[in-house]
Amino acid sequence: MIAGFASTPAPPYWMVSFTSARTAVDGDAYAEAAARMLELASIQPGFLGAESVRDSAGLGITLSYWTDEAAIAAWRAHPEHAAVRARGRADWYEHFEVRVAKVERAYSGRADA
Repeated sequence: MIAGFASTPAPPYWMVSFTSARTAVDGDAYAEAAARMLELASIQPGFLGAESVRDSAGLGITLSYWTDEAAIAAWRAHPEHAAVRARGRADWYEHFEVRVAKVERAYSGRADA
């Protein structure tokens, strides 16, 4: 597996897409919170993995993968995650979009193949 790619099982499974535009507010606290959320999500039942990127202009995309909708709902209800989401809305994001989808098909390969 290449670093940065989530290792997911054969479909079906679920994906949460979080796209955000960052503010300039408190980047260090944001980075700490993001790392903590990944650490915390990774021990939640049903978590399969995550992939995340952010460009120099502050646009970021995080994809998290879950076994089912119940696991996603439990993660959303987690108190520490809820507190960080509230802080994000108040301080860290100019705008964000959340999308939830069921992955029915997935494949991978190499660029030179």
